[in-house]
Amino acid sequence: SIQLRVTTEDSQENFMPSTGRIDLFQPPGGLGVRCDGAVGSSGAVVTPHYDSLLVKVITKGTSFEEATERAKRAMREMKVRGVTTNIPFILNVLNHEKFMSGDYTTRFIDDHPELKLYNQAEYHAGHLVKYLAEVAVNGPQTPIVNKDAHASRIPAVVPLTEEMETVDAPPRGWKQVLEESGPAGFAKAMREEKRTLLTDTTWRDAHQSLFATRLRTYDILQVAPSTAHLMPDLFSLENWGGATFDVAYRFLRECPWDRLEKMREAVPNIPFQMLLRGANAVGYTAYPDNAVHKFCDEAVKRGMDIFRVFDSLNYVENLKLGIDAVGSAGGVVEAAIAYSGNVADPERKPYTLDYYLELARELAALDIHILCIKDMAGLLTPNAATLLIGSLRREFPDLPIHVHTHDTGGTGVAVQVACAEAGADAVDVSVDSMSGLTSQPSMGAVVASLQGTDRATGIPLSTVSAISDYWEQCRKFYAPFDCTATLKAGSSDVYLHEIPGGQYTNLHMQAHSLGMADQWPAIKKAYAEANLLMGDIIKVTPSSKVVGDMAQFMVQNEVTKDNILEKADNLSFPKSVVEFFQGGIGQPPFGFPEPLRGKVLKGLPKIEGRPGKEMAAVEWQSVRATLESKYMRQFSDKELVSYIMYPQVFEEYLEFLKKYGDVSGLPSALYFLGPVEGEAPTRVFFPSDGTELEVKMVAKSPLFKDGTRDVFFECGGIPRSCNVKDQSAADERKQHPKATSGDVKQIGAPMPGQILSFKVRVGEKVKKGDPLVVISAMKMETMVVAPVDGEVEAIPLEPGEQIMGGDLLVKLK
Repeated sequence: SIQLRVTTEDSQENFMPSTGRIDLFQPPGGLGVRCDGAVGSSGAVVTPHYDSLLVKVITKGTSFEEATERAKRAMREMKVRGVTTNIPFILNVLNHEKFMSGDYTTRFIDDHPELKLYNQAEYHAGHLVKYLAEVAVNGPQTPIVNKDAHASRIPAVVPLTEEMETVDAPPRGWKQVLEESGPAGFAKAMREEKRTLLTDTTWRDAHQSLFATRLRTYDILQVAPSTAHLMPDLFSLENWGGATFDVAYRFLRECPWDRLEKMREAVPNIPFQMLLRGANAVGYTAYPDNAVHKFCDEAVKRGMDIFRVFDSLNYVENLKLGIDAVGSAGGVVEAAIAYSGNVADPERKPYTLDYYLELARELAALDIHILCIKDMAGLLTPNAATLLIGSLRREFPDLPIHVHTHDTGGTGVAVQVACAEAGADAVDVSVDSMSGLTSQPSMGAVVASLQGTDRATGIPLSTVSAISDYWEQCRKFYAPFDCTATLKAGSSDVYLHEIPGGQYTNLHMQAHSLGMADQWPAIKKAYAEANLLMGDIIKVTPSSKVVGDMAQFMVQNEVTKDNILEKADNLSFPKSVVEFFQGGIGQPPFGFPEPLRGKVLKGLPKIEGRPGKEMAAVEWQSVRATLESKYMRQFSDKELVSYIMYPQVFEEYLEFLKKYGDVSGLPSALYFLGPVEGEAPTRVFFPSDGTELEVKMVAKSPLFKDGTRDVFFECGGIPRSCNVKDQSAADERKQHPKATSGDVKQIGAPMPGQILSFKVRVGEKVKKGDPLVVISAMKMETMVVAPVDGEVEAIPLEPGEQIMGGDLLVKLK
């Protein structure tokens, strides 16, 4: 026989006791298994003052091997939720060959420290119950933009066909052309195609523009097989990269790599397309060259095909790195020229037709397969499109041309039709219910406009409608993020302020959420002014963020183009603006404007050339060792890349997984808004093993004296409960002191936000311009500096605290 002592101890933390309430306790049973109870029972509280023993499990058999197999079964069957146990350690011992052979001593654990390690990523219903209980008690765990909006809980109806019920594989598509011909042959086939080819942006840029990139993998995968069967003639699905990468981790608590792999499995016949920010990969800053290469390698391995490579300043050196990385990885290189200005207006300089033709010549001389015009603000008009695309087609007769635009000004359909007629091979559109406003032009409208011409798409309108119907229903899940809550129509003044589509939506909703709706015209005007002050730059992530940060900063601080030079010496400019003027994202095509650059930098160093060129290469094995030592588990190459791109965001995601597990299998309404008491059970999917479980919230207890509540569930018909701290009961928000207006030694917050860190301590002497505190507000980090010389007398607040404009940050004497 074998006795197993099950305790609330974590082997990965050197067997440190785990305390708390046991939410579920299900001991094993069956032939040859006996349990001698201790404190193990559902609802019991494990305190730090007594033995952590839960239960002794004794197994017996006619042989040591039989007793061991029963012991393994007992440990696998036993369920303890709410506290950490040593069950994974016991299983590691039972499965070890030396234990089975009897060839071990009292130094067995010391000689084999791997016995103490286990995979924390083994998620179960207890994790999801804890998450759902947290949302039920404390509200959404991801920031909700529009709290008054009501998200639908009615599942969207997926379009099905008779063929899908009888045929496993979808029809042949352009993915097969790529697999058979390689990137060069694929580009040649694209150029020889007479039809206008369509890229559907619904899975990336459409939702990035319309509802803040919040589209979840769950809703994509519901319709993915139907898309593969109904739309095999699509040139590509734009479904990855750009902001979707970090938002997946940051707000959706999903792994973007898992999303890519699952989409690839569901859609084997349509090429996938992503947005690559050149030397910035999918980040907002420069990275070492080998990090960009590693990212592209991993993306190709996991299913990506076409990489739209762009740079936010059209800086060719940054573009070259992205192009080289994609080419080395075996991807299709679509080199993009970011469009600004108006080529149809000879007076609109500096972005003239000659500028774009010369840039196209530089890119065509590199190893690219497709040339893209990326009109991120929707500034192209039909006349400008005809001129630009026609000129490019005449100069580059063999190079495929792909056009991307937005419909902010309302001319998107006419623009894409004009591009097709002028010689573009492919154009970007979105299904009808996800089109218009700041998104892409309507797929159905473009299809209908080209019907009966020699550039017809060949895609039936009925097919577009079927897929669009699904997304129309699905979009209701995202009502709390949907721009239509505040944005009711497009706006032709985009040709004046030139705000890119997705940023236009974000700025508009931020203005409303911050109580600045009446200042929206001023913000648009400030954006146009900020752009000119910064040299009339190309505006697309991350340069568009720089201009947006500057515009909001100008509105908050009552700065204009007329007084900025006068005020600059006493202003703490946003971090992104400072880094831009340093050269942190590259070199603008027509240089930095002086004397503003000098005023902003205040003597800070400048970067000449490509920012990442001199960065030390990433030591991947060192990164792996650091993470595995910290988290006590193995890390894949894709996870290492994520850590390098977004270290803090990635680690926060790991902590979320440890606490709540993989929530990507929750229906979207349940993930965002949580369960409703007494509502019918919801079927929940567990991605780790492909199983499903019906979950129903039964009740929520009154508030206990310790500030917690019990939330009761039924999981697969089995009662479960979870105890959650009610944050509203514990939230005793103090009123922060305000800085006295006119007292230069009382430094107040320039805008609402959150304190990230203090750069000084009480008693420290500072000089004018020295950094005092870093705050985060409206997606930008701002360094607050000392306006005068002095000594720090008081710091009344702490890092992490939420602040309002005018709150006292530092007091000098």
